[in-house]
Amino acid sequence: MPASISTSAIGKESIVFSHGELAKLANGAILASYGDNVVLVTACISSEPKQYEGFVPLTVEYQEKTYAVGKIPGGFIKREGKPKDTEILSARLIDRSIRPLFGDGLLNEVQVIAMVLSSDGKNDPDVLSVNAASCTLLVSDIPFSNPIGAVRVGKIENNIILNPTYEEREKSSVDLVVVGTDDKIVMLEGLFSEVPEDELLELIKFSHPYIKDIIKAQRELQKIVNKTKRNFKFYEINKELYNLILEKVKSNLENIYGICDKAAREEELNKVLNSLYEEIKSYNDKFTFQEVKEVFYKIEDEFMREKILNEEKRPDSRSLNQIRPIDCKIRVLPRTHGSALFTRGQTQSLVITTLGTSADEQLIEALEGEKTKHFMLHYSFPPFSVGEIKPLRAPSRREIGHGMLAEKSLSKVIPSKEEFPYTIRVVSEILESNGSSSMATVCAASLSLMDAGVPIKSPVAGIAIGLVTGKDKYKILTDIAGIEDHYGDMDFKIAGTRQGITACQLDVKILGIDYKIIYEALLAAKDARNFILDKMQETILKPRDGISEYAPKIKTFKVDPEKIGNIIGPGGKIIRKLIRENNVRIDIDDENGVVSVVAEDFKDLDRTVNQILALTKDIEIGEIYEVKVIKITNFGAFCEIVPGKVGLVHISEISNKYVKDIRDFLKEGDIIKAKILNIDHQGKITLTLKNL
Repeated sequence: MPASISTSAIGKESIVFSHGELAKLANGAILASYGDNVVLVTACISSEPKQYEGFVPLTVEYQEKTYAVGKIPGGFIKREGKPKDTEILSARLIDRSIRPLFGDGLLNEVQVIAMVLSSDGKNDPDVLSVNAASCTLLVSDIPFSNPIGAVRVGKIENNIILNPTYEEREKSSVDLVVVGTDDKIVMLEGLFSEVPEDELLELIKFSHPYIKDIIKAQRELQKIVNKTKRNFKFYEINKELYNLILEKVKSNLENIYGICDKAAREEELNKVLNSLYEEIKSYNDKFTFQEVKEVFYKIEDEFMREKILNEEKRPDSRSLNQIRPIDCKIRVLPRTHGSALFTRGQTQSLVITTLGTSADEQLIEALEGEKTKHFMLHYSFPPFSVGEIKPLRAPSRREIGHGMLAEKSLSKVIPSKEEFPYTIRVVSEILESNGSSSMATVCAASLSLMDAGVPIKSPVAGIAIGLVTGKDKYKILTDIAGIEDHYGDMDFKIAGTRQGITACQLDVKILGIDYKIIYEALLAAKDARNFILDKMQETILKPRDGISEYAPKIKTFKVDPEKIGNIIGPGGKIIRKLIRENNVRIDIDDENGVVSVVAEDFKDLDRTVNQILALTKDIEIGEIYEVKVIKITNFGAFCEIVPGKVGLVHISEISNKYVKDIRDFLKEGDIIKAKILNIDHQGKITLTLKNL
């Protein structure tokens, strides 16, 4: 039987969860609505288990189709193709929220699909989809019993806004998604205008009562649906094998613990693992290599936790709050507009900044309409960065996600188009990776932008904070390496300036963390951020005064919109002449009177700008212009003052001395300065070169 349940108001609307009418062959299906936004989320689980691979076999897909806003896709192909970046980011948002709540050892594949069926073009369906995914899994027969709630929080001036619209988010100093259980926080993703740590914590606390209300509604619907959870086999460590290996490898792990080099450490671990398997196989061949490997990794996990929790000793011998050695370099590539190399331990990011024109802006087609981006950050993770061999393909979901996090981290310090009329593309090439390459990207990107002469408001640094928990204790880790990320319980990436946080992303592998841990992590990140900024500013203190000689030269300015016709001329004659003769490109926003000139050098740029300004103002007697001699006669020289306006320098106005032949003083094509001497009633202009 169809059933529905509604939350109380979460912002401007209530969330309505409906079950039982659509997609009834799926293991679970929920139709969720928030005003005119409607999403259908389904969940299916395979009947046969897979081999255990150390993680939950979960895939999440998120789809937006243009019919949701009553449109037909543009272009030649009239159907949606590969997922847009926004769809991938929304899928990751759902995945990161629900993944830690499945528990350890699930062997059956789970697929969650979120489809946006209707959109009002004002509210983002992503947070609604997170809530619907939780509800779908909860009411299904899939083993999922820890529901979550998700809200978006904004802040305009001093007013906190729950689930702000797209328009409100543009004005907001905060764009924070908070996902939690009844008593813990599971996931955070935020963009901020340099907010302090205390304010971020208060925003998280503000959201929690609404999260609880969303969870309450899901549980009420679960009672109505009353679907029995199926019993699935979960992976369990073989106790006999565990006890056998534990005795044999403890001393080996002790010797390996403390090796800083990732490759050397992994080589030693592989030697121990292979030797261990051969020894076990020689007298008991019932255990497979995969079983031995999983038990070995389990023991290594426990060994690392014990060392950190009881001795505060990390795998590379660092103290809990110690940051790996940092090295910064700028202008590492000769012909790029800006470049920087940031190395922290065995994580290395090479970032290149390219400056373009308004024609290079990215056009984005989204449910809320078309928009353009003048700042883009792209993250690339080639296989050699971790010493692997893999085919190079299109950007992975991880690359898109990490790139967007780094882009958010820097977006609030990027100058507006009015301040800096360039399109900015930043590309991070990860050359080595052993923990937190996205935060290395943030640091390297700041250096590269300053090297390119982009007047960013403040440099930004980022750090990843980890967590190891035990039965009755926990330890916060600053600057986590790969093994600490793999075996640890939290990856909390926090970026910002000295003034405050600009972006954060929290992922956990346990059933959430409390406010105390969050606040300790924020404070640890603040200390680390300031330390890294000190290192960065030893290399470059502030943005360069000028841009690279290889970058396009751009000047944007305003003119009277009513004078735009003077620039364009009849049939575009004047603007074409300006472009042809000065080797420039001219873009005009005739509605707002904004003119942008792009040139290869400053000489062409300045000349074109002066000509355009002259075209848009009235020529007055006494004004001095840079004019071009276009024709010489016996009685004088005709000069082009601005395109379309010509004046005469009579032979008597060329010099205070006697002029026998004008050609002794001027020739066609000369660029000279001349003063407006007179404008008669017919508009004829006479010029003088005297006394200039």
